Amino acid sequence: MIVRAIVREVLKPHRVVMRDQKSYCGILADNNNRKPLARLHFNRSIKYLGLFDGEKEERVKIDSLDQIYEFTDRLRATARLYAEGNAVKSETAVAS
Repeated sequence: MIVRAIVREVLKPHRVVMRDQKSYCGILADNNNRKPLARLHFNRSIKYLGLFDGEKEERVKIDSLDQIYEFTDRLRATARLYAEGNAVKSETAVAS
């Protein structure tokens, strides 16, 4: 819900979906594994937030959920990539 609240200015909230995996909780755009917004690695004693700037995941150690807000700019930047990607696809479809 925190990630959804952060990116809501870029993506409509219904487009942000949580999907639980064995080793992490994935936060995805459009319920698509190819559009990860973040990963929450909370299964161990040390908690990590996985951030994406394209293909690679960067893990950042966090001690509390409130620290996710410190990465607002990065989460919104990733959401913009997916929002702009959909706009480009729509324009291409109209031009065809």
